[in-house]
Amino acid sequence: MLNQGLGSWPARRARRTPESVAVIYGDDSYTYAQLAAHSHGVARFLVEQGIHHGDRVAFLGPNQPGFLTTLFGAGQVGAVFVPLNTRLADAELGFLLDDSGATLLVYDSRYGENAHALAADRPGLRTVDVADFDALTASEPVRKPVVLDDVALILYTSGTTGRPKGALLTHGNLTWNSVNVVIDIDLCGTDVALLSAPLFHTAALGMACLPTLLKGGTVVLENKFDVERSFDLIERHRITFLAGVPTMFEALARSPRWPGANLSSLRFLLCGGAPLTAELIERYQARNLPLMQGYGLTEAAPSVLMQSPGDGVEHAGAAGAPAFFTDVRLRTPDGRPAAVDEPGELEVFGPNVVSEYWRRPDVSPLNEDGWLCTGDVAVVDEIGDYRIIDRLKDMFISGGENVYPAEVEAALRDHPGVVDVAVIGMPDPVWGEVGKALVVAEPGLTADELRNFARAHLGKYKIPKVVVFVDGLPRNPTGKVDKQALRRREGAPDRTPEVPAART
Repeated sequence: MLNQGLGSWPARRARRTPESVAVIYGDDSYTYAQLAAHSHGVARFLVEQGIHHGDRVAFLGPNQPGFLTTLFGAGQVGAVFVPLNTRLADAELGFLLDDSGATLLVYDSRYGENAHALAADRPGLRTVDVADFDALTASEPVRKPVVLDDVALILYTSGTTGRPKGALLTHGNLTWNSVNVVIDIDLCGTDVALLSAPLFHTAALGMACLPTLLKGGTVVLENKFDVERSFDLIERHRITFLAGVPTMFEALARSPRWPGANLSSLRFLLCGGAPLTAELIERYQARNLPLMQGYGLTEAAPSVLMQSPGDGVEHAGAAGAPAFFTDVRLRTPDGRPAAVDEPGELEVFGPNVVSEYWRRPDVSPLNEDGWLCTGDVAVVDEIGDYRIIDRLKDMFISGGENVYPAEVEAALRDHPGVVDVAVIGMPDPVWGEVGKALVVAEPGLTADELRNFARAHLGKYKIPKVVVFVDGLPRNPTGKVDKQALRRREGAPDRTPEVPAART
């Protein structure tokens, strides 16, 4: 049986456009023939290391070609790729390694100290510097049977229970999602995508990187987002496709270089993570740049809704129409379809939707009908344009990163001086939202001490920006903290949905 999964992509593309540039990283570039050869070499290395079908291979590092060759190499042998968020604390990374059961950790040297410390506590975990992969090439792939239903990735999403869940994305999920993107924004083999957002997030990987490579375009990989460098790269490489979060597009539009920068090559600007403002859309429209809003989630690989390139400022805040091979519906609490302009929970169905979480048989992302329950409340207008109006989840988004208060609260409660704590999201002009912790504490505990404690357990973006000590927290009749009352008291956005979740 042939390999039908992601691992076969470089070779399939190389037999059609071998000399086309697949990846640009700094001053280096790699053709599709070279990407295929390096991926084949990594696959053979994995076999020599005893990596078999279904084994988990973790990756810790920023955007770079080694991320892709590890992904495709693992896909060739049927192994499961586990990208790790470099912004997490070692304790969080350790949980992901333990939960996934990864047997090999590929790391960037900038995270070598972290990798070695993690491996020292896990005798069964082997490590390898991704730089060692640079010299690995092979003319032929490793020929292992891989089908579209096989798991390609475990992408971890933090949950309201305070522990991350691993979404099992199959090769089919990722393939169909890429097809959705290629169709919905009409990607071409001549497109050049600038990827500054981290590939360990489903948005950068699923909405920009994989679709561009599927179509035979070029991806320009950056370790991090930098305004000045972004302008330089757009002009130098004639970037056509830019994907990111609102804070990135805001930073570009408010740069002194914005009025005079040559942005004529840009065809698609895709934004997700938070709603776009009318003012930002207008700034881009003034330069004839189509800034499109999208909506998705890890469990959908991630494409669910997307605006069309021609949508204007009148669509500000809207998430668009369903992706081509994806269906959505809105359900009221009693299970009936929501009417036009009537709020309902957004549910998703399609070949890009995952069916289970890793080692969590007790929790299913799907309801009894096989639809993904997003936990988000939306309305749809008479022309089929969807708008997300609230979150059933307690999550808030800070700088494009999902922050789950339950996870932050669980970490803060581990401090011996914390008696009780509640975390809410507060508006912030830079990050969109930031965390505010309301803490009932023993005498003597300071905000700085608590934040310093949190740094050992949480990624920097999860640490509450504001810590306020209170005498008590409001509770509802069942004894749970009344977040609604707390938000009203603190002047935070009201996250209580107009309809409760219709979940199984």
